[in-house]
Amino acid sequence: MKAIILAGGKGTRLAPYTTILPKPLMPVDDRPILDIVIHQLVHYGIDEIILSVGYLAGLLEAYYQDGSRFGIPISYVREPEPLGTAGPVALINQQHSLDETFLMMNGDVLTDFNYRHLIDYHNEKKGILTIAMHTKQQKIDLGVMHVNDNYELTDYIEKPTLDYQVSMGIYIFDPGGE
Repeated sequence: MKAIILAGGKGTRLAPYTTILPKPLMPVDDRPILDIVIHQLVHYGIDEIILSVGYLAGLLEAYYQDGSRFGIPISYVREPEPLGTAGPVALINQQHSLDETFLMMNGDVLTDFNYRHLIDYHNEKKGILTIAMHTKQQKIDLGVMHVNDNYELTDYIEKPTLDYQVSMGIYIFDPGGE
């Protein structure tokens, strides 16, 4: 299975560090984030990686080259401008055949997530798109009021914790899905 890794963003939330280094090359324990991601993908059976690059693309291309030192072929597609999450798929499809199920993920995702479970779940459900998610809790530091259409108080909850299902930035796509 191919994996598309999105590594074209500017990493503005980590500025000023990202003025000289793209976020996927930021070190964690003396290893770039993307090294960890690539090793995980290889471990879970990914056999080809396409890096969608933009900002400071030359640094990523120089560091990862053809992927041989990681034991996996790595190729590159340069985004002419930041294309977001789904935008690079069309660009990549022009240069690479995306006619089979593939994994796509953000290049800065550090997790102990089992990619094989997500792939198996996607295949079992025969989905077009499967999005890895996790529960994010948000503590509200104030009392929350519920009112009806007449703005009459119907419920009051003191400092609740709300649960949201949020994307992990890991997706499985099936271009020929049902």
